[in-house]
Amino acid sequence: MDAIDILRKLKDKGVRFTPQRQAILEFLLATESHPTAEEIYQHVKAKFPGVSLGTIYNTLNMLKEHGHILELSYGDMSSRFDGNPDNHYHIVCSKCGRVVDFHRPLLEVDQEAEEISGFRIIGHRMEFYGLCPECRQGEMN
Repeated sequence: MDAIDILRKLKDKGVRFTPQRQAILEFLLATESHPTAEEIYQHVKAKFPGVSLGTIYNTLNMLKEHGHILELSYGDMSSRFDGNPDNHYHIVCSKCGRVVDFHRPLLEVDQEAEEISGFRIIGHRMEFYGLCPECRQGEMN
C-alpha cells in the first residue's frame, strides 16, 4: 500500500493529515532502515523546521494504532519503526542496533502455542541477533 492509499483510508476515518504527517509516513514507507523517532524527527525537520518531536510521536502512535506501521521495541533501546506492517522477521545487530528485515515464510506455530498455553494467540514476533557486516568488519581490524 502506498502513502496515497493510506492517507485516503485515514481521511475516511476522520484523521486529519498535515504535510508533516505525510512526510513522516512517506519517509517510513521509503526506508528499510527501521528508524527511531529521533531519526525520523531529524529527517522531517530538514523539510519542515517547525515540526516538533511531539508531532512525530503522535503521528507514529496514530499510524501504529491504525495498523499502518510496526513499532519494534527493544527494552532499554529506543523503539524503531517499520513502514511494513505485515508480520515478518528481523535481524538486529547486538553492537550498533541496526535492524534489517529477514524475509522468509512465517513459522506456523500460532495454533500450537494456543493449544499448549491456553492463550488466544493474536500473532508472534521473532528476531535474530548477531553482528552486522560493518560491525563484524570492525572486529577484524
